[in-house]
Amino acid sequence: MELAAARWPEVAALGGACLLVVPVGSLEQHGPHLPLDTDTRIAVALARRLAADRSHMVVGPAVPFGASGEHADFPGTLLLGHDVLADVLMELVRSARRSFTGVVVVSAHGGNHQGLAEVARRCAHDGEDVVIWSTSVPGGDAHAGRTETSLLLAIDPGLVRLDLAEAGCTEPLASILPRLRAEGVRPVSSNGVLGDPEGASAEEGRALLAALAGELSAVVQARWPDVA
Repeated sequence: MELAAARWPEVAALGGACLLVVPVGSLEQHGPHLPLDTDTRIAVALARRLAADRSHMVVGPAVPFGASGEHADFPGTLLLGHDVLADVLMELVRSARRSFTGVVVVSAHGGNHQGLAEVARRCAHDGEDVVIWSTSVPGGDAHAGRTETSLLLAIDPGLVRLDLAEAGCTEPLASILPRLRAEGVRPVSSNGVLGDPEGASAEEGRALLAALAGELSAVVQARWPDVA
């Protein structure tokens, strides 16, 4: 069920014994070849995979803005501060209490980490039943490279401009992280890419989606075995 398209009696008929899945992304540059809402599309795809064939999961509308300060120098980037993001998610969690057993937050933007950590801290303090999960691809490049390009080719290939794809900064993330934190992405990579899209494919993207969805499902199943 997609919450935005549901009527309230349909939600009421679930009897409260269901989970709300909230995708969280960002609206930020993803190089010259990927759309600004790449992270949001990935989060939504994973949320829908989690809820597929599970009658007691409802997918909420995506939170389309994230903590993207490192991308602020690129046109089109719209962002929330870490504290604001945490406040928004906490308000959603609290308002979900009356209708849902718990909330699963699915984030596909690494920059949301600080805000999500704060949400986790507050939820633990308040006794909220929440799982917070973020995408992570071991060995994947950092931003708008082969990993995300493959994922978008699997999700919606019409949005990917492979004719515009080009490598950016390919240094290991660990070596450039201090500069990224201090100066943002643009001084490190003028085209916004941290990696190289070369070799990206829909086939690879489907495999990545399946692996990520499996990891997410296992986490949720462990938390709510009777519901998930």
